[in-house]
Amino acid sequence: MIRVTYALRRRRDMSSEDFHGYWRERHGPLVASYASVLGIRRYVQTHLLPDDPLNGTLRAAYGTSEDLFDGVAELWLNTEADRAAAASSANGREAGMALVEDESHFIDFSRSIFMFGTEVPQINPVPENLIASPATPIVKFMSFLWQKPELSFESSQLHWRMNHGPLVRQYAQTFGFRRYIQVHRHNTKIADRMRAARVDMPDPPVFGHAEIWFDRHEFAAAQGPELEKAFELGVEDTNLFIDLPNSVFFVGKEHVLVDRPVVTEPIPGPPDI
Repeated sequence: MIRVTYALRRRRDMSSEDFHGYWRERHGPLVASYASVLGIRRYVQTHLLPDDPLNGTLRAAYGTSEDLFDGVAELWLNTEADRAAAASSANGREAGMALVEDESHFIDFSRSIFMFGTEVPQINPVPENLIASPATPIVKFMSFLWQKPELSFESSQLHWRMNHGPLVRQYAQTFGFRRYIQVHRHNTKIADRMRAARVDMPDPPVFGHAEIWFDRHEFAAAQGPELEKAFELGVEDTNLFIDLPNSVFFVGKEHVLVDRPVVTEPIPGPPDI
């Protein structure tokens, strides 16, 4: 299973309200209409909650970037081969060009990022259908992680998966976390081509992003020495492997536009452990 992650910043001449409306009501249905052609099994939009005080709390605690993403488009594909087949077909190329053209109406390509990734579930409920929908107190926290200059891509992902992931699991009940998924970036030529199709899109040293779902009321009520200790350890560990000043942390709400069964298959690559 492949995750396509597209972290969006809006055009500077567009208001936040107009951006979210266009993306949700116009672009979203357009993507959904091409789902079969492009091999899209699932499509979820996570919209930034721009006025949520949690954004400021996270930034103050971790020293992360003030330049938040306005939202994140996430698409699930069964395999990379499915995406390659879609890209090589006439209908697939036509769909891809139509989407890029429409994106230009509301997305600032030069300040957005695009990557393929693979899921590493750390805390996963059964069934796996927890959604931070607008009508519930469930919130989705997203963190896009920049690589520290002195660390390699591989060592960053290894520490994240084998050290930080278990640390978060250990204190998940203290924070009230319901679900925690790491999405490890997976570099491919297809992703490079899709990035190149979007004029001036950068390729920053991001090694993946994390997603955590929690109930905001439970989170706000959490207190005590256990919480203080967990928070202290979490901040200390993130400083070991993440370039925090360039990383982006924020909270948002989800909108599901396509939801079909996804087949999970192993992705070839050198083992880290």
